[in-house]
Amino acid sequence: MAGRLVFSHDDLLRCRFAVSPLWETTAAVRLLGEPHRGALRRLWPAAIRERNGTDLGLDPLPLLSPRPGYTPDFLTPPPPGPSADLEDELEALLTTPPEQVAVELRQCLLDPRRALPESVTGPLLADPEATLERIVRAVRRAWEALVAPHWPRARALLEADVSLRARTVAEGGLREVIAAVAPDARWRGRVLHLPDPAQGERTLDGRGLVLMPSVFMWPETVAKTEEPWQPTLFYPVHGVGRLWETEPPAPAGDALARLLGGTRARLLTVLAEPSTTTVLARAHGWSPATVSEHLSVLRAAGLVRSWRVGRRVFYTRTPAGDTLVRAGGPGGRTPGADPGEARV
Repeated sequence: MAGRLVFSHDDLLRCRFAVSPLWETTAAVRLLGEPHRGALRRLWPAAIRERNGTDLGLDPLPLLSPRPGYTPDFLTPPPPGPSADLEDELEALLTTPPEQVAVELRQCLLDPRRALPESVTGPLLADPEATLERIVRAVRRAWEALVAPHWPRARALLEADVSLRARTVAEGGLREVIAAVAPDARWRGRVLHLPDPAQGERTLDGRGLVLMPSVFMWPETVAKTEEPWQPTLFYPVHGVGRLWETEPPAPAGDALARLLGGTRARLLTVLAEPSTTTVLARAHGWSPATVSEHLSVLRAAGLVRSWRVGRRVFYTRTPAGDTLVRAGGPGGRTPGADPGEARV
């Protein structure tokens, strides 16, 4: 892995954000085998956590996510657009050249630090095409068991994060985004030094950098910089605590809810971060029409503001809205509101 990325002017213009169900699935498999990250593992029933995927038909995926060690990059090719469908990503995965699969499998499985027996590595290395098909079947099972039940809420968090970072790019540039998602990375001119002991340097050659938020990898930031893949930076999604925490009962007579009504109070609370009508509806189980109606009232009252990016309209609180939430109760919480600032 290259430890330094060299940007040209064109690269700075071609950086983009993406959301990948395939990446989330492989990250969830790795998380399942890491008991020290117990807070995120609450997403899955105890029976699944105890088996660590061994009875879920996920092999060989756990074997391909060593700690320490190299995880094959072909498992998670960056999607070509801002969002992707899992089946489309799996179709792209199946087109990986067998020779590339073989190279990366050897780098992963034959690492001398792991000392894996030939009885384990041999069958996987003997037929890369068959191994790739086996991997795709395992990814589908992992998706159904670990990710799909949480995907509507996870996708809403990921899309909200992308809107937040896009706004940061518009206001402060790429440098400010990198500082937020990879605080240990350092810019020296147009060279980004990554927070990784890896050696070497990669010139982006006009391909830009893909930035991908993830719900299943807190608190790490991971870079993928090897050829032939487009350089990608995976970082923890903002507000990851929302994925598993539930809101405790609010005190009786909550002032903010009594003033605005429960739904508007909840909307105002979660809009500490930019979001869209669609994302809010998915995350909280409301209809888009309901969300739109309440947002119109909050905007007319000067408590939220909106702006358009392409065909999407984003909303966030105004300073007046911030003040009202802070004054509305302990921690600005409202009945049924999500813990938007929750942290692990």
